[in-house]
Amino acid sequence: MSELNRLVVITLLCFCGTAVVFCQARYSIAEETTEGSFVGNIAKDLGIEISRLITGKARVVTKGGRQYVELSRDKGTLVVKERIDREELCKQTTPCSFSFDLIMENPIELHRVTVEVQDINDNAPTFPKGTVNLQISENTEPGARFPLDRAVDLDVGVNSIDSYSLKPTDHLKLEIINDANGDKHVEMLLQRELDREERDELNLVLTAYDGGSPKKSGTMQIHISVLDVNDNKPVFKETVYKAELRENSPARTVVTVVSATDADKGNNGVVAYSIAQASKEARNVFEINPETGIITTKNTIDYENERIYQLNINAIDKGGLVDTCKIIIDVIDENDNAPSIQLMSFSNVIAENSPIGTTVAVINVEDVDSGQNGLVKCKINDIVPFKIESSISDYYVIITDETLDRENIAEYNITILVSDQGSPARYSNKTLNVKISDVNDNPPVFSSEEYKTSVIENNSPGVAVLTVKASDADWGPNARLSYFLGDNNIQGNPVSSLVSVNSESGVIHAVKSYDYEQMKSFSFNVTARDGGSPPLSSEVTVTINVQDQNDNAPQVLYPVQTGGSVVAEIVPRSADVGYLVTKVVAVDVDSGQNAWLSYKLQKATDRALFEVGAQNGDIRTVRQVTDKDAVKQKLTVVVEDNGQPSRSAVVNINVAVADTFPEVLSEFTDFTQHKQYNDDLTFYLVLALAAVSFLFITTVVVIISVKIYRWRQSRIFYQSNLPVIPYYPPGYTDTGVTGTLPHMYNYDACMTTDSRKSDCKYSTLGGQSVLVMDRSFTETMQRAMREKEFQQDLDSPEVVRK
Repeated sequence: MSELNRLVVITLLCFCGTAVVFCQARYSIAEETTEGSFVGNIAKDLGIEISRLITGKARVVTKGGRQYVELSRDKGTLVVKERIDREELCKQTTPCSFSFDLIMENPIELHRVTVEVQDINDNAPTFPKGTVNLQISENTEPGARFPLDRAVDLDVGVNSIDSYSLKPTDHLKLEIINDANGDKHVEMLLQRELDREERDELNLVLTAYDGGSPKKSGTMQIHISVLDVNDNKPVFKETVYKAELRENSPARTVVTVVSATDADKGNNGVVAYSIAQASKEARNVFEINPETGIITTKNTIDYENERIYQLNINAIDKGGLVDTCKIIIDVIDENDNAPSIQLMSFSNVIAENSPIGTTVAVINVEDVDSGQNGLVKCKINDIVPFKIESSISDYYVIITDETLDRENIAEYNITILVSDQGSPARYSNKTLNVKISDVNDNPPVFSSEEYKTSVIENNSPGVAVLTVKASDADWGPNARLSYFLGDNNIQGNPVSSLVSVNSESGVIHAVKSYDYEQMKSFSFNVTARDGGSPPLSSEVTVTINVQDQNDNAPQVLYPVQTGGSVVAEIVPRSADVGYLVTKVVAVDVDSGQNAWLSYKLQKATDRALFEVGAQNGDIRTVRQVTDKDAVKQKLTVVVEDNGQPSRSAVVNINVAVADTFPEVLSEFTDFTQHKQYNDDLTFYLVLALAAVSFLFITTVVVIISVKIYRWRQSRIFYQSNLPVIPYYPPGYTDTGVTGTLPHMYNYDACMTTDSRKSDCKYSTLGGQSVLVMDRSFTETMQRAMREKEFQQDLDSPEVVRK
């Protein structure tokens, strides 16, 4: 490989278009260089790292033709890919070169590389004809000139035609004439007259040599027939003919007409026309009528292949005399080629958050026509958020012009429209499909702003309560949702102790069984989080209302059921119809209809004497009390709620029908003692003995204490404003409006000054007398009378209301 192969010229004219860098480089290489030969180190010459060539997917892009050079990406060098024939590539054009583009992506770089192909002497000179027959009149005077076809050498420069030689040179010698256009014409000059009688024909050899090293040559045989006298040669009217021909003209189109005249008469004046010298392409396209001189086309003309044709026409008379003229044919371009669109770089997927001005594609647009026919305009359909800009000649860049939103439009078809300025204009188009990749820019959205549901108490743990559902407008992992409970605390406990949520489906399950009486409702937060990076989330409030079940029986607040004493309601024998004996007060901690209570009399000593109010629990007399009615009356009242199934409570009430206390006392004492004897006689005797001893000591202490503390007791009852606190059963809580005990219900108590130290207590509920007696009571009538005296000693009764 010669030093010429390694010659490189780097043109650091880098044009910066929109996000694209353009540089130019130039190399030289000899034609016929073997495949794989080194052309140049493009990486070193352009200052590009090898890693950049690899990551940028550097590649060689040619425009339509053959690719003579390829890139060795891992070395950064250009090498010969296939045989390069300068004559095939450029014909006679000098200098000869071809160009290609080096494309890299991310970011996009475009480098124009031009390789000049140097000619080598690989073609020998050739003549259009192997043999030429000439006729020369014997009276032709010395000095006559005879034009010959010049040889053609496809090489150029020093390797083209350098010299000619003619042998033998007895009668004719060779002369080379340079015309005003720099073309060389080969002519034979007659040195001495010919004598047909001496020699009627001559055979000469014309040899053409090129200037290469080593030299190459070509020969043409010249056969000369010596004729009788023909002293006038044809003469063309013009030395140079010019004509214009539109490309794509059909075959047999007349180009021009040449004409030559000969002053001779007869056969010596008859002129025949022929194409003396022309390129191979011209001979394939044009022909001449030998008789009329009309030049016509044999095939269609393509301006893009050849723009100018040159023909040399000979006019030969019958005597062999010749004249030559030149014809120059200019081909007029027609707009017969549509613009071409070549995609140099293209990113078919871009992110929706790409900034405005992001490069999508680089295209090359060319039109091989010339003039206005080759000027192009490029645009894209204006319904997409992209625009096209021109960076350098024939190159366009498509960039984003608006903010993209995949959730609005996920892909675009960008149609590139190209038209030339010919008449009529020609068009081309190319459609690019660009997909918008998703970015996590949308948080999850719940189907409801707030979720509410109800669960019946005493539910089974693990039961599904409700499902929260969220959606995400993103795609793929960015739309894959997971659900989580918030960090709420409910009554001091984490929400996870009450509910759980399925992270994938959003189904909320109850972790435990709920109790309406402990918790009527609770709220917590559920978070939906997508799978993006970073993830986005939304939060919604879920409220669960616990519905009541009838799981609590009514509780009787009054009358109080005691295990160690007998409670008796006193009804005077003078009580009229509707007399209020007592009131059963009950509550139900359930709610709604489960707490609606009803009362009914289940058992009674005398059913005809008492009735109970179904709604209010009032026990009243239904007839006039008579002397025949028993003193002791026992009632059993059932309190039922309205639940399904209903629950109930039973209360036993003792009623004493009497006008005097001793009557009541004796009746209930007998009752107590009799019952006690029946239960356990031994226990009764021991209890009686203890009671008598206790009462004796108590009586002595009371007699002494009454007089000492009388003044003090009076002050306590007369001046004290302390309320009497009503009794409530353990665990009772005020249920508000759901219970059956009104807030303003009043209890009245009437008692003596020393009743706190007495075994017998009196109270009134709504103006009725209630007698409460201890079961161990064995007091005699004297004790009762003593109590009566104590009552009479009281200065005044005191009523305490709550």
